[in-house]
Amino acid sequence: MSLFPTEIESLVRVLLDTLAARDLTVATAESCTGGLIAAALTEIAGSSKVVDRGFVTYSNQAKQDMLGVRAETLAAVGAVSRQTAEEMARGAQSRSGASLTVAVTGIAGPGGGSAEKPVGLVHLAAASRTRLIHREMRYGDLGRTEIRLATLRTALTLLIELAELPQA
Repeated sequence: MSLFPTEIESLVRVLLDTLAARDLTVATAESCTGGLIAAALTEIAGSSKVVDRGFVTYSNQAKQDMLGVRAETLAAVGAVSRQTAEEMARGAQSRSGASLTVAVTGIAGPGGGSAEKPVGLVHLAAASRTRLIHREMRYGDLGRTEIRLATLRTALTLLIELAELPQA
């Protein structure tokens, strides 16, 4: 019995199979999901062949200390931004050596949103050695759990997309 819905388990299996077939590894850098992506990946037996590690960097200080996100970035555009997600993804890659990384930062609610950055806004970035993919998602105020699960689905989809590309 899995902790996750069948559709998420299916995405995880596709990702893990793709990573194994292409001899790739993955690391996660998570803020609003709090380790949910790493948990979904490691829910499947045998995932240790491709999962390297997960960074849970909920605070700005953790983003700086663990992933090397620049204080200037956080001051200029905030934690919930494309730039921060991209720096998180690159930082996870440099600190882990994983082939692929995914980073997520957003506002899961119920509070914390603003007109510019509403509840349900999430920035995701996935990185390989040669590529960086960003997605800005505006899930809406679905509730904290649904926003986190939607972010998990998007992160898995982004990783599958990146894993299927040629790795130069």
